[in-house]
Amino acid sequence: MAANLMHANLKGTSFIGADLSGADLSGADLNGADLYEANLSSARLTGARLTGARLTGASFTSADLSDANLSGANLSGADLSDTNLTKVNFDGANLTEANFDGANCTDVDFSNTYGLQ
Repeated sequence: MAANLMHANLKGTSFIGADLSGADLSGADLNGADLYEANLSSARLTGARLTGARLTGASFTSADLSDANLSGANLSGADLSDTNLTKVNFDGANLTEANFDGANCTDVDFSNTYGLQ
């Protein structure tokens, strides 16, 4: 059974290499969290706050990040393929080598991002 962490305060928490596939993190506060190489495939992160989070190499395949705030986050090498990114805020995020294949990028804020090609 997937973890239910809806609206949890996980600010600054370390989830390095964690398997959070299918977890419900809707509305969770993950500001400054370390999710280096974490598996968040098919996870629900609607409205989650990930400002300044380290998401390097994390897998978000088929996840739902609609309305999430990832401003200033490091998503270098992250896999966002087939992910719902509707209305996500990536302002100032590092998107170097991030994979957006098949992602829904409707109304996404890519302001001041770097590494996006």
